[in-house]
Amino acid sequence: MKTTKAYEADDKMIAIIGDDYSFLQMLGAFGIKMGFGDKTVGEVCSAQQVDTFTFLAVVNYTVNGYIADSTIERLSLATLLRYIRASHTYYLDFELPHIRTALLDALDINDSLAKLIVRLYDNLAQSIRGHMLYEEKTLFPYVEALLAGDLPANKMVETFSKHHAQTDLRLRELKNIIIRYMPAESQSNHRLMSALYDIYKTERWLHQHIDVEEDIFVPAIRCREEQCKQSNVSQRISSMIGSNDRETLSEREKDVVVCVVEGMSNKEIAEHLFIALNTVITHRRNIAKKLQIHTPAGLTIYAIVNGLVDISSVKL
Repeated sequence: MKTTKAYEADDKMIAIIGDDYSFLQMLGAFGIKMGFGDKTVGEVCSAQQVDTFTFLAVVNYTVNGYIADSTIERLSLATLLRYIRASHTYYLDFELPHIRTALLDALDINDSLAKLIVRLYDNLAQSIRGHMLYEEKTLFPYVEALLAGDLPANKMVETFSKHHAQTDLRLRELKNIIIRYMPAESQSNHRLMSALYDIYKTERWLHQHIDVEEDIFVPAIRCREEQCKQSNVSQRISSMIGSNDRETLSEREKDVVVCVVEGMSNKEIAEHLFIALNTVITHRRNIAKKLQIHTPAGLTIYAIVNGLVDISSVKL
């Protein structure tokens, strides 16, 4: 029966590990080193530069099998990416080779059934390795781009989610074949029992890992996609609003704007500013080009907003 315990930042880290020692592997994936004494989760995470909220979200999800939608937007996608990547490294570089070595040590490699079991394991390992390397080469760079504020055209998360084959079921198949069909004399083989237990632990870990990817990592990626979309829209709007003022008006051009607001003709502006009529016309052409404003009414609004004239002095 699933517990409904929810760990918090004030809980002792050692207490969480004491409740379930399988969390030791999770600590390694988060980059948390042991030797933390009686420090709380918050203290340990802070000292080792791990986002506390994200760490607890993954721990509590693993315990309870549930994560609230409101939690997703508070997660650190960068922390999740490091966690998933480190989990892959552990699995590919240690766990898969370790289980194969354990099987070879436990089985009589000259036995036909033993050879088939090893071949079955190799096929399974190749499938799992291929899937994880696919994620390394395609999904992870996509997430890194999102973290940098970019929104790539191809949504790799959709492909990634569909790509999640039920690899944990294939691992369960291997375990069940060993249990069902190994010869009776092998039952006293302690090495085989140990290898079988390793497969069981790996099956459990892989199942949890896939669940975390599907229920936490993928939603966090989608949340970041939406944030990037909104940011891009805001930038475009800001660009549109600010594009009218990309180039700063010169002091003389500002004088011309004030004169236009006061209702002067080009000739009157020339006389007022002691410049040639053609110069006034050139200034007005440049002002229109810079501000994309072509009417006296538009220039009046610009002058008020930018403090060139006081609104009380303008005839409305």
